[in-house]
Amino acid sequence: MYVGALTLDLLLGDVHSLKQKRAVVRPIIAEVAKRFPAVAVAETGNNDLHRRAEIGVAVVAATAANAKRVLDQCERLVAGRPEIELLSARQRLFNDED
Repeated sequence: MYVGALTLDLLLGDVHSLKQKRAVVRPIIAEVAKRFPAVAVAETGNNDLHRRAEIGVAVVAATAANAKRVLDQCERLVAGRPEIELLSARQRLFNDED
C-alpha cells in the first residue's frame, strides 16, 4: 500500500480579500474532488494571505506508480487553471514499510 501526498503552492490572480480568495480556491478544490473521487483534497495553508493558497491532495494506491500517476494528473488539472499561477508542487510517497 502506498500513500501519496501532493502540496501545491498557488499565487492567485486579481484577488484583494479573503472572501475573493475563497471564491477562487473553492471551485478548484471542488473540481479536483469531482474529477478524482478517490483523492482527499483541501486547502492546507496560507489561510491568512489573500493572494496565496496551499492545496493538499492525498491518495491511497496499491502501487507507487498508480499513486504518482493520480498526483501528476491532479497537478496538471490545477496548473491548467488560468486564474492562478502554480508556484511549486511537492510530491511525497509513503509505503507501509516507512
